[in-house]
Amino acid sequence: MTDLKPQSWLSTDLAAAWLLAAAALLLQMATNGRYGYFRDELYYLALSHHLDWGYVDLAPMAPFALFISRSLFGESLHALRLLPALALATEILITGLIARELGGRRFAIFVGCLAVFVSPVMLGNATRFSMNPFEPLFWMGAIYFVLAAINRNRPDLLVWSGLLLGLGLENKHSTAFFLIGLTFALLVTKQRRWFRSKWLWIAAAVIVLLCIPNLIWQYRHDFATWVDLSNVKRIHKNVELPPLPFVKQQIMMLLPVNVIVWMAGLGFLLFHSEGKRYRVLAATYGAFLALMMYLHGKDYYLAPIYPMLFAAGGVFWEKLISSHSGLRWIKVALPVVLVILGAVASPIVLPILPPDRLGPYLQRLGIGVTRTETHMTSDLPQHFADEFGWPEMVAQVAAVYNAMPPGERARAGILAGNYGSAGAIDFFGPQYGLPKSISAHQNYYYWGFRQYTGETLIMLNWELDDAQYWCQNVEEGPKIDEPYTMGWEHYTILICHGLKRPMAEAWPHFKTWN
Repeated sequence: MTDLKPQSWLSTDLAAAWLLAAAALLLQMATNGRYGYFRDELYYLALSHHLDWGYVDLAPMAPFALFISRSLFGESLHALRLLPALALATEILITGLIARELGGRRFAIFVGCLAVFVSPVMLGNATRFSMNPFEPLFWMGAIYFVLAAINRNRPDLLVWSGLLLGLGLENKHSTAFFLIGLTFALLVTKQRRWFRSKWLWIAAAVIVLLCIPNLIWQYRHDFATWVDLSNVKRIHKNVELPPLPFVKQQIMMLLPVNVIVWMAGLGFLLFHSEGKRYRVLAATYGAFLALMMYLHGKDYYLAPIYPMLFAAGGVFWEKLISSHSGLRWIKVALPVVLVILGAVASPIVLPILPPDRLGPYLQRLGIGVTRTETHMTSDLPQHFADEFGWPEMVAQVAAVYNAMPPGERARAGILAGNYGSAGAIDFFGPQYGLPKSISAHQNYYYWGFRQYTGETLIMLNWELDDAQYWCQNVEEGPKIDEPYTMGWEHYTILICHGLKRPMAEAWPHFKTWN
């Protein structure tokens, strides 16, 4: 097995991994500025101006990373999305390293890395800034050091896994479920002997230490994230799939033909004479899959775990071909099929087509517009729909704001019903002279109502009946009706004249965590 020295990353057997990583980076940077800013990106930009050790709906790392990124590169779309593109490239490299640890050589590394490259969910996660493109780096980095510990009989390397998993928890809380799956896998495989090693417990201590800042924040904020997740579960916000449709979605989001790679990888880890040594990976996947199905998690929550199965699948095919000379044609056919079908699927997740051609293209593929949330309505998939309409909305709000008499305008606040609209006002508003928005949605709630008393409020994403309940008088403004946006972004701007209660009293009632 290769060593862990930096120069081993530059060995010739990883050449395909480096080339595919570079190609993925170039593809992302060539396409990721074609539409607009994503809803969550506008929220992350706002969060990056309010750095903290935790937030209602996410861990602290992503806003901090974005703070560094925009300080260095600015806030253009390409600058904002550079880190996600680099994360995809690094994910491909780590897949190559895992394949090599599993006993693979050049073809195995090539197939495993190519499978990641053409996987729609991997490509899609890297097109915009969020926690998601960074998640595989922590999970698969930890798996790499688990494999290195097995191959070299060096449990001290588990400390690096602990470091990565601890950082992973500070990136996204769902890492806790991966950690549960990995712990279960260690207990039911030969690696249970590590529980007698001090290094495993040192790794566990590192994870706990890295989590302490966020745990303190959660305690001081009455475990806000748990409250938020409980609300999501209670209102059935997300589409909840039974086991078989859930597995079908795994196949679809990874590219259907890719099933012959990752399923082969799972079989290699479970049954192959050489792969059984690494059954801890298969057990981790099985436990995590079962946990997500039981909890009705979103299908893409499993995406960060698949690079290790792609790597194992590459090893399986390499060993099968080397032992059966009549199967050498697969060395050409498999990559060609992956590339062709990956190219066909890429417009589903990359902004390649004009938006008016995307719907018909999806129909021709026979998949239509998929939903991950129960109330989602749009002509485009949500990951594209949420990139449209924000500058136009802000321009209309500015027209309403600037039409007010100067005295009223000076006291007018902009109350947004969700963090997307609030983030759009904060990002695009300064060019129109708009003040910072206020919102009671997610972490905006903690930033309060600023200096506004409720004398005049421009209300976004509000229903007329709700506004009339809270306001003494409600004036209807222009309608926001931009094409391609989500259904809930089609609404009438309302102007509230005089809250019936003081703002400080009304604010807790406006709180929306979902």
